Amino acid sequence: MTDLDQLTQSLARNLKRWRGERSFTLDALAARAGVSRGMIIQIEQARTNPSVGTTVKLADALGISITTLLDHEQGAPVRIVPESQAVRMWSTEAGSSNALLVGTEARGPLELWSWQLMPGDGSASDPHPQGTVELLHVTAGTLTLVVDGTEYSVPAGASATFEAHHAHAYRNEGSEPVGVTMAVSIPPAR
Repeated sequence: MTDLDQLTQSLARNLKRWRGERSFTLDALAARAGVSRGMIIQIEQARTNPSVGTTVKLADALGISITTLLDHEQGAPVRIVPESQAVRMWSTEAGSSNALLVGTEARGPLELWSWQLMPGDGSASDPHPQGTVELLHVTAGTLTLVVDGTEYSVPAGASATFEAHHAHAYRNEGSEPVGVTMAVSIPPAR
């Protein structure tokens, strides 16, 4: 199979898959993308290799990147991680803990974490690689976030983001448990 044949097959498979996941009829996708219904049928049947412009229009209409639309990998598109398989990385006798919920290597690692900090507990982190960003959302209590020696109070319902190449820590200085959901974006290895 040539590279062009592989690309045509991947595009056909992925277009069908993403159109189905979005519950778009042929007519609905055609209208959204500004591409004829007949062209979409030909693409999904791997009978044509559309222009880059047409491929971009289809990706945009589906709300995905062109890279995703052309991806030739056969791996599972969804990875479900049951709560019982979340990886507990840290815990204390007081009941504080964190768990790595899910991660990905797409465009550099991306991790989603769930934290619970009991009153009086905290956890310090060494600086991460340059370009690492953390995003967090406090679901309960008030988190004391310390970044590069400066303390920030983040109450329940609030979110924060910071460049994590600085030393940082998470503390619960209140009287009720603190819950935090956090995403960590790590730059790809060079």
